Amino acid sequence: MAQNILIVGGVALGSKAACRFKRLEPESHVTIIDQDMYISYGGCGIPFYVSGDVSDVHDLRKTSFHMLRDEVFFKNCKDIDIMTETRAEKIDRESKLLHIRRKDGSTDTLAYDQLVLGTGSSPRRLPIPGVDLPMVYTAANLRDAEAIKEVVTKGQVERAVIIGGGFIGLEMAEALADMWEVETTVVEYCDQIMPGFVSSMFARMAQGQMEEHGVHFYVDEEVKAIEGTDTVTAVVTNKRRLEADLVIMSVGAVPNSDLARDAGLEIGKTGAILVDEHLRTTDPLIYAGGDCAQIPNLVTGQPAYFPLGSMANRQGRVIGTNLAGGNAKFKGAVGSFVVKTFEAALAGAGLSLSSALKAGFDAISVQVAQLDRAHFYPDKGMMYLELVVEKETRRILGIQGFGEQGDAVVGRINTVAAFLEDRPTVDRLSNVELAYSPPFSSAMDILNALGNTAENLLDGRYRPIDVDGFAEKWSSNGDGQCLVLDCRARQDGEPFAKKYPERWINIPQDELRQRFKEIPPGKKLILVCNTGVRSYEAQLNLKEMGLDDPVSVQGGMVTLNKCGLDL
Repeated sequence: MAQNILIVGGVALGSKAACRFKRLEPESHVTIIDQDMYISYGGCGIPFYVSGDVSDVHDLRKTSFHMLRDEVFFKNCKDIDIMTETRAEKIDRESKLLHIRRKDGSTDTLAYDQLVLGTGSSPRRLPIPGVDLPMVYTAANLRDAEAIKEVVTKGQVERAVIIGGGFIGLEMAEALADMWEVETTVVEYCDQIMPGFVSSMFARMAQGQMEEHGVHFYVDEEVKAIEGTDTVTAVVTNKRRLEADLVIMSVGAVPNSDLARDAGLEIGKTGAILVDEHLRTTDPLIYAGGDCAQIPNLVTGQPAYFPLGSMANRQGRVIGTNLAGGNAKFKGAVGSFVVKTFEAALAGAGLSLSSALKAGFDAISVQVAQLDRAHFYPDKGMMYLELVVEKETRRILGIQGFGEQGDAVVGRINTVAAFLEDRPTVDRLSNVELAYSPPFSSAMDILNALGNTAENLLDGRYRPIDVDGFAEKWSSNGDGQCLVLDCRARQDGEPFAKKYPERWINIPQDELRQRFKEIPPGKKLILVCNTGVRSYEAQLNLKEMGLDDPVSVQGGMVTLNKCGLDL
């Protein structure tokens, strides 16, 4: 029997659910209702349209075969009716009616057999003076994208301030500073960019990468007001006043769950709509997904909110299947992400160390720096990975990475993301099988090395110190007790030993056994090499010689340098 399906929201989840359902039940009727004039577009592409990488805003609305996904396309190609600039105002669950209001103010009621809520999210706006001034945008929709692109291409913007150092903030900062050479400043409330998603090490790397391209950062600052009369003139923080012609507010997303809440559907702890593994709400005839729905975090098992475009598309297919009587499930997510920072990529999946500790895990992390391809292959780049592990169980809780070969970084993150829900241990990562050829990877891949390093730490063979720990000891000189033992070759280590004769000595790792007595007694040794391999070997050598307390710098000098430590 043919059904009448109503879908509220037609950007990612709604359009995907509609198309999947119509392929399964072509005889049924589907209507998508959306309050915007645009539907089915790639919102995550907005920064790349502003940057000029995508030349036409309507390319974000096209299929891979260059057809515009508008009302005509959906009707002719999919037999789906579209109602744009129409707001869903109320759900009458008892009568199975949806009350709508059109742009012209006229109202109507639509009957449904099953209803889908893909209402998405709204950008969070700070409760401060000036947020409604002209030239303050959120970059959350195509109208904002077109407006921002217009003013920058016309040369009306010399200085821009981005409020928020998360995904959108970083990508919009690059978009403005790169192609348009706008003086761009990012202000972040927390003490690092990408808070909660990556460690301070990766935050330093990404920030440094962007600073090299002229983007300015102020972290640990609170925006108090946006100044201006007819337009924006400045952003005021608790520490300074920043002149600005353009302000982009990217401080998170709020699920659009009011329609569901008003209808009596249960709302989860995150403020998003509560759904089961079939993406049904507490009304079996109503589904929800995408940015408006709460799903489990597959690592913590706790309710989570993941406003990610790729996830909305996958959930749309699940809902489309179930509308047609299927039994598709969406178990949850591990929160995989990647953000472009000029030539580099910052990516991750699962929990960072800070989020793992906050979730109650007794967790540690290990960091590795290694070339992403065979060391003898000419086209290669350094990659940095961090693995978060639960101590007692050896379970992998998350992974983050950074590198200038973005595809290589994403490939490693995706590998771990694919099995995180299986509660893998570090032993699995040590032996994970990966495709190998010198132009693409190393014979012992960096993921294998990461697993091995975690294993050595958990088994007590490896005593590391991270970037923050080294920076603290270096700045304080460890009360005069710390000594850096540089295990690199003479040409690399001697310049530092000469620069810091009281704090740094150079004994190449292959000479350590013969020159052991040159190490001053009573010092707290910090071992360092280029990437951490030789310093770990030196740590084992010294333990054999009776020194149990030396620590090895994780990721070596390349990591310290990439984090911007001035040595």
